[in-house]
Amino acid sequence: MEKRVLIVVDMLNDFCTEGGALYFPQSEGIKENVKALIDEYRENSDAIIYLIDQHDIDDKEFEKFPPHCTDAPGGLIIDELEMYKEGRGYILPKKRYSGFYNTKLELNLNQIGADFVEVCGVCTSICVMDTVGGLSNRDYRVRVISDAVSDFDQEQHEVGLKRMANIYGAEVMTLKERNEADE
Repeated sequence: MEKRVLIVVDMLNDFCTEGGALYFPQSEGIKENVKALIDEYRENSDAIIYLIDQHDIDDKEFEKFPPHCTDAPGGLIIDELEMYKEGRGYILPKKRYSGFYNTKLELNLNQIGADFVEVCGVCTSICVMDTVGGLSNRDYRVRVISDAVSDFDQEQHEVGLKRMANIYGAEVMTLKERNEADE
């Protein structure tokens, strides 16, 4: 039996809540689909990994982007996903775009015995894409739910989806297409 894992990337207040340091309205459109994926994984007792941006106050990334995710509330998982606190899931802080850079993601995936990884969250062309690239480089079967990822730049969102499909070999499909394919 295939061992599934859901990776939820950076569904944090600074990106997904109005007033956040790097808030972008497009993130609002994926919240229900992300929640639906989490609910399904929880109901099936499948593993969930929450990647969370967590930066030091003097992080080099702030030369490219305004300071973000340095403390609460900006660096906290959005209220709509508070159910993560109920205990099922790994919460992995990260300081760079890829969920693999100086984190325990690879160790956690190995401990879980993951074969198949689905990915949702923000930002499609940055942290989602770099994490999917890391999964691909480690030969995981990967699926990106296209209406459960978003980006502040719609053009880069589309480029990111194409790159993940064409270069990394990820399955890219909507939640509806996924549910129909898995029936």
